[in-house]
Amino acid sequence: MAYSASLSSHIPFQTNSRFSSAFPPKLPTKQKTTPFRASAIPPLSTAASVTDLSALDSTTIALIGGGSVAALAAVLSLTDPERRRRLQAEEVGGGDKEVVRNYFNNSGFQRWKKIYGETDDVNKVQLDIRLGHSKTVENVMQMLTDDGSLKGVTVCDAGCGTGCLAIPLAKEGALVSASDISAAMVAEAEKQAKEQLAASNGDIAPVMPKFEVKDLESLDGKYDTVVCLDVLIHYPQNKADGMIAHLASLAEKRLILSFAPKTFYYDLLKRIGELFPGPSKATRAYLHAEADVERALNKVGWKIRKRGLITTQFYFARLVEAVPA
Repeated sequence: MAYSASLSSHIPFQTNSRFSSAFPPKLPTKQKTTPFRASAIPPLSTAASVTDLSALDSTTIALIGGGSVAALAAVLSLTDPERRRRLQAEEVGGGDKEVVRNYFNNSGFQRWKKIYGETDDVNKVQLDIRLGHSKTVENVMQMLTDDGSLKGVTVCDAGCGTGCLAIPLAKEGALVSASDISAAMVAEAEKQAKEQLAASNGDIAPVMPKFEVKDLESLDGKYDTVVCLDVLIHYPQNKADGMIAHLASLAEKRLILSFAPKTFYYDLLKRIGELFPGPSKATRAYLHAEADVERALNKVGWKIRKRGLITTQFYFARLVEAVPA
């Protein structure tokens, strides 16, 4: 049951089978689009553990079906990922947030720096995740530029990682405020931005993004657009509702979110990944039903205008664009 990179939309995104850059390729000519359906989720299991699944290829996934589901469910019932999470939280002296902060400042930073970068020192799974994440960024960039020039548009990149979105936004003339819970990620993003924006020779003079070390709860200010990609996976639904409301309060015109879609199949794949936590263990991963995310947006006076789904073999992402109702 192999997946190919796709977006269930009428928007013509590039679908090259080969990939060599952590940043989206040159955007196609702008054109009018119709609303689309989208979805987004980090890799198979969790953003932390999936990269250890180098031996789990599409053939293995294809075997998960029919009677195999029942057998796999029996195996999963014997595992105790929650106990592993509790022990991990105790080690860093905090809850989910401290676990995430610690992971992405240490082993997680090294791992995801490689995935988001251009190094060849990645395995098949990591390369596939790189492709999926790049397509998410590419799709977000096209969603934004379809409505016109980004020159002077203020954008909050909440959970910026190594700058995969913030840098392309700056190249298009946007005024970007980028933040991440990980100081290591922010330092790498700032380094990459200085190198790439200094070498930029486009028609638009880019403005250096403002990078800060902040968690989502600490974000403030007002922006034309707020974007939060692949971060809600660290929030259970009851906390995600509040976070969505908070992000919406920062946005004047548009809020773009990607999250791990909660379906029986994706939840099963996540549990498979939890069987292979890797030497650095895994952060807790939360999947979200699209209906729950939409309900949270509607509650604070926002509605979904566009929806999409980005999938590769090991990357699944639900992408939604919301606007004031």
